[in-house]
Amino acid sequence: MGVPKRRVSHARQGERRAHLAVGLPTLESCPHCHEMKQVHHVCPNCGFYHGRPIVEIKKPAPGETPS
Repeated sequence: MGVPKRRVSHARQGERRAHLAVGLPTLESCPHCHEMKQVHHVCPNCGFYHGRPIVEIKKPAPGETPS
């Protein structure tokens, strides 16, 4: 079994992990309601995906606080 002979330096460790940074999700305009939504996801505003209604969005009743 291979065992490292020397400790990995901080610089070399950082070079190896340079591609692991998390970026912001890509957003696009929903073709149905024109709100910004994540790519390849159902629109959280109208519930449409790929031109079809997928999720029924419940609107809060009058006087009810949205949660």
